Amino acid sequence: MLRWLWLAGLVVVLDQASKLWANGVLQLHRSVEIFSGLNFTLSYNAGAAFSFLASSGGWQRWFFITLAVLVSGYIIHWLRKLNRSEMSLAIALSLILGGAIGNVIDRVYLGDVVDFIDVFYLADDCLPFFGSGAVSCHWPAFNIADSAIFLGAVMLVIDSFKGRKKAQD
Repeated sequence: MLRWLWLAGLVVVLDQASKLWANGVLQLHRSVEIFSGLNFTLSYNAGAAFSFLASSGGWQRWFFITLAVLVSGYIIHWLRKLNRSEMSLAIALSLILGGAIGNVIDRVYLGDVVDFIDVFYLADDCLPFFGSGAVSCHWPAFNIADSAIFLGAVMLVIDSFKGRKKAQD
C-alpha cells in the first residue's frame, strides 16, 4: 500500500506552502479575520500539541524530530505490510505520515512549528480551557499538518472499531 505515499506527499506540499504563505503575509500574533469563528494568526510552537513542553529549554526540538523520524519509519514499514483491502488504514497512516513530516521540516529548519489557523467560538461566557482556569474561546492555533494528523488519528480509531467488529463476527 505504498501507493498511498502520494497522499503524504500532498499533505507535506500543502502544509509547507501554507506555512510559507503565512510567514510571508501574516504578522506574528496579529489576527486576520477570515469569517466569524476563524482567524489566521501566525504563531510558532516549540512544543507539541497544545504547546506541550514548549518552554523546556530547547531539548524538546531534537526529541520531537527524533520521535517524528522514528514514527515515520514505522508508518512506512506498516504501509508496506498492508494488503489492498486495508485502504482506509493506508489513507489514515498516510495522512499521519504527511503531517509528521510537515511539522518535522519546520522543526529542522526553524526550530519551531509554524501555526496559523485560529478557530474559536464567540460567546460572552467561555468555559475554562482544559481546566487551566484561563478563560478562552479559542482552540490552540494549528496548521494543515496538524489537521492531517488529527484526521488520520480519527480514521485509525474508526478503523480499529471495524477490526473489532470483524473479529467478533
